[in-house]
Amino acid sequence: MAGLRKMLTPFSLLYKGVTDLRNLMYDKELLKSEAYELPVICVGNLTVGGTGKSPMIEYLIRLLKDDFKVAVLSRGYKRSTQGFLYVEPSHTANEVGDEPLQIKTKYPNITVAVCADRREGISKLKPKAEVILLDDAFQHRKVKAGYNILLTTFDKPFLDDMLLPAGDLRESRSGAKRADAIVITKIPGNAAYAAVQELEFRLREYAGKPIYKTRIAYADLIKNNQGSEPIAYLKDKAFTLVTGIANPEPLITYLTQQGCRFELQRYPDHHEFTKAQLDLIARKELVITTEKDYMRLRDKIDKKALYYLPIQTEFVEKEGYFESEILDFVHEYWNKIV
Repeated sequence: MAGLRKMLTPFSLLYKGVTDLRNLMYDKELLKSEAYELPVICVGNLTVGGTGKSPMIEYLIRLLKDDFKVAVLSRGYKRSTQGFLYVEPSHTANEVGDEPLQIKTKYPNITVAVCADRREGISKLKPKAEVILLDDAFQHRKVKAGYNILLTTFDKPFLDDMLLPAGDLRESRSGAKRADAIVITKIPGNAAYAAVQELEFRLREYAGKPIYKTRIAYADLIKNNQGSEPIAYLKDKAFTLVTGIANPEPLITYLTQQGCRFELQRYPDHHEFTKAQLDLIARKELVITTEKDYMRLRDKIDKKALYYLPIQTEFVEKEGYFESEILDFVHEYWNKIV
């Protein structure tokens, strides 16, 4: 597979020319970016999928929701509907996308909407919001967010990647200069301190902005619509682990470290399960999946023994600095308006 992708390098050079020209036109204001009279925070990346955008959006919700009316805007990847749509807990993942549905289910008092056109989405959300969080909009340059958070994973940083289609980069590494903060995500617990510091040092070559380090924190319980069980519930049981995310390795490692025994059914990110696959999953005695996959499976499988393992973003250090940066940005924005 790696060899095949290397053969696509000439197409990556063409892709680079197109995306670099587009970014240059926005930088020179030949193409217009629209700014807004309320705080807009963008969470995005330079690569395709799997950097932890949803957990970061949820972190920001928890940080801001008690003091501000927060709205989340996503495109609703792979949804069957079109245009602007407010997300409700009664929706299905097919209608609004798994990640927006996950956020609305966890935070029902937060306004969540989907719209491929971020300008249209923001204009409709403005009357309902004091802060808008844009999910996966770093390359959506028609919108000029007030604060850009760029995520990159520890195991596959954008520094070591190539442009599509030979690699997974959506644009050149120089795009990192647009970020107001870079967050290294998914740092494993056994990561060498020197390796983490080296990555931070290398990132500073691309952006002289604050760099933060985070990891995935797994809950000590599994959940579903009926309730929850402690993680210890799994230790004496054989179960099936179903994953349809970009990188399930941290979850696999975590469950293995907990002494769990499981059969793995691994699917691509945002996988659309076929009827045969759903029937196979339904026949399993006990199924554990990710929260995002649970959003897609819960309406398609009538099964009580279907659980997900919640996760959260957890800062390795400097969490207070990050929170202060975000809160200062939001407060300063509103102080200017008032």
